[in-house]
Amino acid sequence: FRLLTRRMSSKSASSSAGPVAAAIAKKLSDAFAPVFLDVINESHMHSVPKNSETHFKVVVVSDKFDGVGALQRHRMVNTTLKDELESGVHALSIRAKTPAQWSKNSTVPQSPACLGGSKHDQKQKQ
Repeated sequence: FRLLTRRMSSKSASSSAGPVAAAIAKKLSDAFAPVFLDVINESHMHSVPKNSETHFKVVVVSDKFDGVGALQRHRMVNTTLKDELESGVHALSIRAKTPAQWSKNSTVPQSPACLGGSKHDQKQKQ
């Protein structure tokens, strides 16, 4: 299978993953035996301190999603990452697909820019 863990910076992607991203990758790998897994730290896109691990997007492609609806897939991922979601991960975007769905369309939409917190407030003042 292909496993990617990325820690994104505003300038470029880096292959190094922090401890939260690594824990997310391990738990998802263990739970779903994915054929493709991408854990993307999107914290830099939000009003958080530098090097934070609070906002993530995960792309999980697994046979374990066959015959399972989208809502239940998200519940499965959320349950797997329960500890992380209760201890510092503020936001989790989930793309959970079957291998057949992934082979038809492996496009992952880019996340929108943050509109909350102080970044949004500063734009309103300008």
